[in-house]
Amino acid sequence: MPKEAAFYIKQSNEKVICRLCPHECLIPESGFGVCRVRQNREGKLYSENYGMIAALHSDPIEKKPLYHFYPGKNILSAGTTGCNLRCRFCQNYGLSRAEVRESFKDMSPVKIEDLVDRVVESADNIGVSFTYNEPAIWFEFVMDVSKELQKAGKRNVMVSNGFINRGPLEKMLEYVDAFNIDLKSFNDKFYREVTHSSLGPVLETIKKISQSDRHLELTHLVIPGLNDKVEEFSAMVNWIANETGSEVPLHISRYYPAYLMNNEPTPIDTLEKFYEVAREKLHYVFLGNVPEMTDRSNTCCPACGKVLIRRRGYRITGNFLNEKGQCSFCQTAIAIVNLDPS
Repeated sequence: MPKEAAFYIKQSNEKVICRLCPHECLIPESGFGVCRVRQNREGKLYSENYGMIAALHSDPIEKKPLYHFYPGKNILSAGTTGCNLRCRFCQNYGLSRAEVRESFKDMSPVKIEDLVDRVVESADNIGVSFTYNEPAIWFEFVMDVSKELQKAGKRNVMVSNGFINRGPLEKMLEYVDAFNIDLKSFNDKFYREVTHSSLGPVLETIKKISQSDRHLELTHLVIPGLNDKVEEFSAMVNWIANETGSEVPLHISRYYPAYLMNNEPTPIDTLEKFYEVAREKLHYVFLGNVPEMTDRSNTCCPACGKVLIRRRGYRITGNFLNEKGQCSFCQTAIAIVNLDPS
């Protein structure tokens, strides 16, 4: 169910310039942008995947991963097809690299009111997480759903690569409550060669969100031979601490071969080293995709060091925060959103 897109400029020669993300694709008649879901039809740009669902599941919020946003609650995860990056290691390439028209047979149209009703009627569900593919290129649908969820007292979450222009991001900040941004590397060459994008806009997105009143967490996938230099990682951690503050949670994830990349899985000792480096500057650091290291998924008090939220996988097995969101041992305030949405 196509809908006219936001953020584009018409050209006199029937071409359009999409202004949603930094690619700013110049799209000829009947053509698509890099994302494969925004099409020029007779000089108008349309979102071809509006209201089309490719994946819809109820998940623990920790799976996004968001560890400091309503921990222990569930959220409805929704995704479609398309992405504005071309990561060679993509784990969801079946959705992100799909041609939208070819994938329609495997997708289901959904009414916004039905999606909202499902959230409202589900136990322990705080809202919707737009995930699986890149939600920024689903902009119009994400915004329309988010507005209705906000009216219903529910929450909106985006799991994103952060490659979006400032104007669209500012509109999203009006309605999206929490973001997990994938900071794939601290090297622009990596972004250009491995993801076909650039680092600068992602850093600007992270700074903009951190300056707002919205919740922010970051994820960094460590790929052997590509972004596993300690010096580069240390520079990234320093940037995070300086630009967003030491309380933004960082999830360091283990890489496994996927899509076009067959590098060996990330060595455990590399993850351990990165964990220790990050902990020198950041209060909340977690290891992901390493189920045997359960202690590295706990939230600990930055002041007294006591475990405040104990996790096993995506399940919480202990919560030692008090009713004010403080450490129950030393009363230090913890950077966590922990009150049920009304």
